[in-house]
Amino acid sequence: MSDEFDRDRLDAALAAVEDWPVDNVSAAVVGPEGLLAMRGDEDRVYRLASVTKPIVAVAALLAVEEEAISLDEAAGPEGSTVRHLLAHASGLDFSDRGKVRAGPGERRIYSSAGFEVLADHIADATGIAFPDYLTEAVCQPLGMGSTVLEGSAGHGASASLADLVAFATELVAPRLLAPETLEEAVNEQFRGLDGVVPGYGMHKPCPWGLGFELREAKYPHWTGQHNSPGTFGHFGQSGTLLWVQPEIETALVVLTDRDFGDWAKPLWPELSDRVVDAATRRSRPEDSLGG
Repeated sequence: MSDEFDRDRLDAALAAVEDWPVDNVSAAVVGPEGLLAMRGDEDRVYRLASVTKPIVAVAALLAVEEEAISLDEAAGPEGSTVRHLLAHASGLDFSDRGKVRAGPGERRIYSSAGFEVLADHIADATGIAFPDYLTEAVCQPLGMGSTVLEGSAGHGASASLADLVAFATELVAPRLLAPETLEEAVNEQFRGLDGVVPGYGMHKPCPWGLGFELREAKYPHWTGQHNSPGTFGHFGQSGTLLWVQPEIETALVVLTDRDFGDWAKPLWPELSDRVVDAATRRSRPEDSLGG
């Protein structure tokens, strides 16, 4: 199969976003070498909401690689570690940094406050204000020139599609992170914990990695039924999503300016299935022989 045919199929899959009930949408399919297909304005800046968390997580993982912090050092509530904070297992409330709702490792309590505590911990360890650390560690090396963090490290970033394509490329084929670091980050932490995926209810269990939600067997879910259990990523309440399916070396990024709601629940999985189907077709060995 030719590269042109590959891109045509993926572009056709993305065409579905043009019928979405949003004012603005920018979407891309990404492979190991970067952009494969795109719809919309790649330079328009969108609020990322919780798609901020994976970017912050990569900064934290780089801080671990640099030995500025370690995953298992104390951070957050008593008994909690950096690992607990990244995996939503510290027991902290969703938004109240002063409220502890469970002991570390007891429940998967989705917490933006935990990422704020994590950012402060990294700032204390490095002596660099966290937004500056994020820029220096992640954004500048990946060429993410429009990305800024204003406010919460759990949901306060804004970025363009072009920047998220660069970030997704790193997640498909890491060059900044050590591959083994990313591999650990997308494996379940504190196995078997129950928890809630915002907007989708309780999951028993609710697998999570280090800053990345893990697809596993969750249903209902914001990814598609054709996404593999190994798919990882995040979505944001501002109408944004990013997932990576390692088996087909493919990522999907979608940014919109309409807050997540009932409109997205059928459309996001439908688009995800279209992209997975097109990418799976791309990856079949017989296609390279014209089959």
